[in-house]
Amino acid sequence: MIVRNKFRNNLFIYYSAIFVLFTLLILTYLYKREKEFRISTLNDELEKITKVVDNYIRVNSIYENGNWILSDSIVKLLPQDNLRVTVVSLSGEVLYDSSVHEWNTMENHKNRPEISESLFSDFGTAIRRSGTTGAEYYYFSKYYKRYYIRAAVVYDIRIVNFLTAKKYFLITITIAFIVIWLVLLVVTNKFGMSIAKLKDFAVRVANNEPFDSDSKFPKNELGIIGEEILEIYNKMLKTQNDLANEKEKLFSHLNALNEGIAFFSADRARILTNNHFIQYMNMISGELTISSANFFKIYEFRPVIEFIEKQSQSEIKPSDLPKTEYQIGKNGKFFRVQCVVFNDRSFEVILSDITVAEKSRLIKQEMTSNIAHELKTPVSSVKGYIETIINEPGMEPEKQKYFLEKALAQTDNLTDLINDLVVINKIEEAGNSYTKERINVSQLFNEVKENFSSAIKSHQMKVELNVGNDTYITCNRSLITSVFQNLLENSVNYAGNNTTVTLELYTQDEKFCHFSFSDNGVGIPEEHLGRVFERFYRIDSGRSRKNGGTGLGLAIVKNAVLLHKGDIQARNRNGGGIEFLFSLPK
Repeated sequence: MIVRNKFRNNLFIYYSAIFVLFTLLILTYLYKREKEFRISTLNDELEKITKVVDNYIRVNSIYENGNWILSDSIVKLLPQDNLRVTVVSLSGEVLYDSSVHEWNTMENHKNRPEISESLFSDFGTAIRRSGTTGAEYYYFSKYYKRYYIRAAVVYDIRIVNFLTAKKYFLITITIAFIVIWLVLLVVTNKFGMSIAKLKDFAVRVANNEPFDSDSKFPKNELGIIGEEILEIYNKMLKTQNDLANEKEKLFSHLNALNEGIAFFSADRARILTNNHFIQYMNMISGELTISSANFFKIYEFRPVIEFIEKQSQSEIKPSDLPKTEYQIGKNGKFFRVQCVVFNDRSFEVILSDITVAEKSRLIKQEMTSNIAHELKTPVSSVKGYIETIINEPGMEPEKQKYFLEKALAQTDNLTDLINDLVVINKIEEAGNSYTKERINVSQLFNEVKENFSSAIKSHQMKVELNVGNDTYITCNRSLITSVFQNLLENSVNYAGNNTTVTLELYTQDEKFCHFSFSDNGVGIPEEHLGRVFERFYRIDSGRSRKNGGTGLGLAIVKNAVLLHKGDIQARNRNGGGIEFLFSLPK
């Protein structure tokens, strides 16, 4: 404390001595001529200002069009500090004032002394306190035929010292300043290094450049302050890095969750959302929504909005945050909606898919039963055809050929069934064995579409592709081919004639492309939507067999998407038909 006081006292004494010396020299030499010389010099400068302003007003026709706000432009360019410019009409009305925003409310200035004097002299001056701003000004007014222009500066010590000295006075001042400089040199040398260190630190921090934390400051008061600032900065930097790491962890955690989560501010502006939130919004609303702001426009979320509005009028206790929860059923899926309001009126919304999944035991049991049932029909058919040929040795060759072709067709169905079962089992049990590559989505889909060209033409269908040529995914080509093939085959077989099939990339984020595959056909009854991805599930008996299906197509589609860490949902379109929403990794 003693060292600090000594430094402060020395600095105060040095500067006090300099100030007293400088003041005495000026007052002694300029006492008699100070006032007259000051006024003359100041009047000349203020008159130049009024001429510049008058010229600007005339050139820009400001008086004619009344657009006096343009005068701010020239006033801001003038180098004088604390300058006030006022334009007064011949009747005394204030047309413009650079220091008063609402100059049209100012009182009449016709009787101001400087205004009255300038009407009969070259100019008028006055030193007085302004009735509008309350500050004391030196006023200079000049008459310009259609109006008066008044320039004023705050009348303070700076105006008092507004002088131009003669040569011998400058010599005296120069000598005095040399002496003062020598004194200051001794003083400033003691803390100059500290200031340079602090400046270097501030510049580097402002430019995000590294700073040597081991750098030492000189042992004086400024040096101690510099070390304290450096220590505080290092702590803040560490805290900032820790917060950035925690924020990254939070983002990764939210995107890894199966729940859809969104945070909103008190004025309902989005703070943070994850991928599942947008996807679940789409499932619930029945629309392709790419913005979480549309949450407040969806009818199913009206209870959340009413809850938030109610809490805006209530007191929130940190120990008992208000929350609400309810369920929504849509398109065979069920969702739980939760909302929590925080102390600052911001709130969190959580969407959870709570559709009851088939238990593992029931899936295996039903799988065994379905396989047995699916194998029974073609095996029985093959057996019947062969027994007929054996029991009728005299059968005509053409008829024998007919029965053999029928038996071959049934064996083909068996082969397709077995192949689909192999694909599903491999996905579930050996998914890591599939190699992934970069795939152009448009090119792959067009290849699949070409395989169905005859069927599409016979059904008079239209296939639309709303995916850019520069859209790529990183997946297993064989599995994604199966995804597009099964979806397109499903629409060809069941959508009906004269329908339109569309593949659309409706949004994307850093990791996933989100697609919509839809047709405007007959759709699927609401009660069946939740089970369309189950193995061997049929909307009506014989539907798949009649069209040559195995009953495993959509199951393969779902398992292939899930293998790539994506997600898939099915819903009926508002305009008719079925729509599949699924995501695949970039």
